[in-house]
Amino acid sequence: MNRMNRRSLIALFIALVVGPVAARAQTVEPAASVQKVILETTGGAIVIALDPAAPVTSANFLRYVDEGRLNGTDFYRAMNIAPGMGLIQGGTNSAPDRVLPPITHEPTSETGLSHVDGAVSMARFDPGSATGDFFIIVGDVRSLDAGRAAPGDPGFAVFGRVTEGMDVVRDVLAAPTSPTEGEGFMRGQMLDRRIRIISARRLAQEAPAP
Repeated sequence: MNRMNRRSLIALFIALVVGPVAARAQTVEPAASVQKVILETTGGAIVIALDPAAPVTSANFLRYVDEGRLNGTDFYRAMNIAPGMGLIQGGTNSAPDRVLPPITHEPTSETGLSHVDGAVSMARFDPGSATGDFFIIVGDVRSLDAGRAAPGDPGFAVFGRVTEGMDVVRDVLAAPTSPTEGEGFMRGQMLDRRIRIISARRLAQEAPAP
């Protein structure tokens, strides 16, 4: 596992007061309208609607989809916080050759989005380091929003929501995990049997509401 991917994993749920967006972060041409993406997985299909309120992050995710960079990757992590609450994480962690340059951080304090049930958000280390790993929320985990964990905490960047397939997400969250795999606080959160993302593709396009 390369350094960037290890950092992306370790970062989730670490509350740090960090500095400005990393200089290496770059912007991506934003999407002009609501886009939907379908993830066909070995556990079933998940449909995600990307939110125009997070244009840079949504456009980055679409680039991974359009270029086939998520095809054949996995959901590899299930973090249970409380009954009916947690997250599942997947993406390019196991495929470092597919990782694109990191993007500018879009905090929830700017987008107005939140880590509620079905929210899709980016894994990262420092703000501006997010690449191709993402996670899906089950329940209410607004502690990941900007400023919730500590004053000045940048939180994580929500960029969409699951519109179909939350039953699949919950099944992945409930799947067995390895008691020995994972580093530090993530020990015990790695799926014992990873859920393969067979393909990711655009499903539909909708004009934004006036």
